[in-house]
Amino acid sequence: MTTYLDLIPKSEATLSAKDFKSDQEVRWCPGCGDYSILSNVQGFLPELGLAKENIVFISGIGCSSRFPYYMNTYGMHSIHGRAPAIATGLAVSRPDLQIWVVTGDGDALSIGGNHLIHALRRNVNLKILLFNNRIYGLTKGQYSPTSEQGKITKSTPEGSLDYAFNPVSLALGAEATFVARTIDSDRKHMTEVLRAAAHHEGASLVEIYQNCNIFNDGAWEPLKDNDTRDDVMMRLEDGQPIRFGKDMEKGVIRTDEGHIAVVNVSEVGEDAIIKHDSHAKDPGLAFALSRLYNPRTLENTPIGIFRDIQRPSYDRLVRDQLAEVQANKGEGDLQALLNGPDTWVVS
Repeated sequence: MTTYLDLIPKSEATLSAKDFKSDQEVRWCPGCGDYSILSNVQGFLPELGLAKENIVFISGIGCSSRFPYYMNTYGMHSIHGRAPAIATGLAVSRPDLQIWVVTGDGDALSIGGNHLIHALRRNVNLKILLFNNRIYGLTKGQYSPTSEQGKITKSTPEGSLDYAFNPVSLALGAEATFVARTIDSDRKHMTEVLRAAAHHEGASLVEIYQNCNIFNDGAWEPLKDNDTRDDVMMRLEDGQPIRFGKDMEKGVIRTDEGHIAVVNVSEVGEDAIIKHDSHAKDPGLAFALSRLYNPRTLENTPIGIFRDIQRPSYDRLVRDQLAEVQANKGEGDLQALLNGPDTWVVS
């Protein structure tokens, strides 16, 4: 079967990371996690072999949304929360492009929440990178839709009362066909996830835990600290038992009540540990895994690919439908379409 990547022109020259760097000065705060994400994307794209002119980055508003300026590709810095909508129009009309959406937890999940979930449920062929630093960075430190309850910020001096969004759970609930999570400080893991997302036809949502060292420094520290990360973070690998811990002593089982839980492997035996299946048609296990983590302590945080299934993409279906109509009914009449069946003259 022809994949969507086969429709995108290939580069005549062998490209390197340098070819994807624009001439613009990168202007994020020193130490921001966005730098590592940018470097990873620029370093990974050459292996796709695609022409730079056929890769597009579209962003909304926020620190992450400066991304298109720094990529030597086509791009658009659009309006707050609307990047998925703008990218949808491009994906439907231009099958010869690979389209990336760069957004943040505020941009995507607050004003842009509706656009995000509909792009995911429609399975538009977009690669959506959601930078999650649990804070509004560009506007100087207000709480965001992913800030944990009790978070003290400039806009919540007594602590946030909101229950935080879980972007992975939200994406799975919207029936996204590819959902993953990675972390800005793990270059190898991020590259593996980006590679899988790039090859997936349909809506790919990649949540990237990203540090804002100015307004929310250390938000993900338990997942990065050498002394704690192995105890709190589980790496999901397709077909492998879900185990983690410094000595791989922890594992995930399904309880008699049908739920999943983290247990000590020595108490239940290795045969009881669930194997991860990212290609399962039913997203039930993936969703349950996304609910395991503790948003305050970050215990039991899964990273990796939660779901990766095939379903016809929205843009491919639209093009097939148009081709069928054209074959059966010929060229359409735009003026007749605009007039519609009910027209009248005002005199």
